[in-house]
Amino acid sequence: MQFGTRTLDLSIPQVMGILNITPDSFSDGGELFSAGLLQLSAVIERASAMVNAGATMLDIGGESTRPGAEPVSSQQEMDRVLPVLQALSARFDIVLSVDTSNAGVIREAAGAGAGLINDVRALSEPGALEAAAHVQLPVCLMHMKGAPATMQKMASYSDVAAEVAGFLQSRVEVCQHSGVNKLLIDPGFGFGKTLQHNLVLLARLKELLPLNLPILVGMSRKRMLGDLTGKSEKEREAAGIAAAVLAMQNGACIIRTHDVASMVDAVKVWHAVNAAAHSQLPGA
Repeated sequence: MQFGTRTLDLSIPQVMGILNITPDSFSDGGELFSAGLLQLSAVIERASAMVNAGATMLDIGGESTRPGAEPVSSQQEMDRVLPVLQALSARFDIVLSVDTSNAGVIREAAGAGAGLINDVRALSEPGALEAAAHVQLPVCLMHMKGAPATMQKMASYSDVAAEVAGFLQSRVEVCQHSGVNKLLIDPGFGFGKTLQHNLVLLARLKELLPLNLPILVGMSRKRMLGDLTGKSEKEREAAGIAAAVLAMQNGACIIRTHDVASMVDAVKVWHAVNAAAHSQLPGA
């Protein structure tokens, strides 16, 4: 798949490193943006470590979407994200994703080196669909029930997997009708979903395959893993790897993670075993 000027083979799972340029993200808020200031040298250092560890994509976010998070202004988001995009695109040959729902940010990010728009609101914000059609970058559409500030109060489904698939199908149709045709999908683990919803969704992830679009998943360090293990955010690495391997087994091809090095190793093992299982060599 073409992401701006770069191409990735999505028949092999790709690892996307997370760069939260916010003071309040649930796991690493304030590490790259603190005291109202962008810590650009720290961003470049972390990005370099992720690239060296094997990440092929980096996801840059200037708005926290943790449960209960409040929105930021378009200008605040641009001030956080655009300098990072410009710095990283000048240094690394890697796909840069921008985690945004804002039409203005979408337009500006396209000119600053972005190769993917990763939108938790699935291009539903005012002007976002038109902006995406204008810039013609690939877009990842995510399922979320409600908004970050209220989503956990709306976690009610009769059939979570079917409803997520139906929502994504409807957004895909809207996007295609508007000229946004390069699409990926994300079921939105943790966004307006209880632990049981997340587990069912992971177990039934293959039900998204009929949409015939690449599946991105992000479970890294999330509360669902803490609920299962009793561990704090930065102690959930092993649980995140286990969840990602299950997701790959069920069709995911992009893994969004804070813990790049260990996830790259897990992907290598999964891919090697999967290739061996499908090998046509004598004795296979």
